[in-house]
Amino acid sequence: MEVPISVITVSHNHAAYVDRALSALLPEVDRVGGEVIWIDNRSDDDSADRVRNYHQVQLFVNRKRRGFSANNNYGMALARGRYLLLLNPDTEVRSGALQTLIDFMDTHLQVGLCGAKLLFPDGTIQPSARRFPTLSSFIARRTPLRVFLRESKFNQHHLMADLDRSLPQEIDWLLGACLCVRQAVLETVGPLDEGFFLYVEDIDWARRICDNGWQVYYVPEAAIVHHHIAVSDKRFFSRYTWLHFQSMLRYVRKHFLPPIPLLAVRENETEVWDETRH
Repeated sequence: MEVPISVITVSHNHAAYVDRALSALLPEVDRVGGEVIWIDNRSDDDSADRVRNYHQVQLFVNRKRRGFSANNNYGMALARGRYLLLLNPDTEVRSGALQTLIDFMDTHLQVGLCGAKLLFPDGTIQPSARRFPTLSSFIARRTPLRVFLRESKFNQHHLMADLDRSLPQEIDWLLGACLCVRQAVLETVGPLDEGFFLYVEDIDWARRICDNGWQVYYVPEAAIVHHHIAVSDKRFFSRYTWLHFQSMLRYVRKHFLPPIPLLAVRENETEVWDETRH
């Protein structure tokens, strides 16, 4: 039976956030008559045990680690929602946010993907609505020069610093921490590209959605606190930096170069799903 919204959350070693996330989320899900699908991506901490304390949550525990896209695609395949909300585990949903997103999508039939206003824990606005990347914004954000270019016009343009964040607006893409998509988009555009193991899958999805005639919208009336771990921003030379480079290279090859074989999907992304449900 269809429900108004399915919330899909993928976690890996997020035990510190589980209780605050679900304590805020579940009352909102109950209010709108939705469901929560939580996928634990082979955590080494007690994340899954903490989630088991919330019996309303459908918990799936991976025996093998999967990429962000693959995990969310699996959750979306299980979901019964008219709308699907991909929501990070390091979030706290503010009162009324889910109903606001549902109402917005119900009344804006041309919108295929939307996202709430994200707030840092101190209440300041996180720049989650963004423009598609360019070479200059990539240099300003993903090279060692970023130390000197944080306030550059290239970075500010990418972060849509000129956006009036008090109004709903059509934008290019949204951070993957909060993405509300309608089921019809999956039928016309498809799910996330599992060739992106981590990072840039949200940009690619938004571009494909736009290319298929749908709109992407920022909806500030819905608010969600995002603790924004941002591991790739803490150290420049790390495994996460390399993953970001790989994903951006795939994005460029996919959307801007003549058709050539794409970067190979990681071996563990091609395996048959092998998960346990609790």
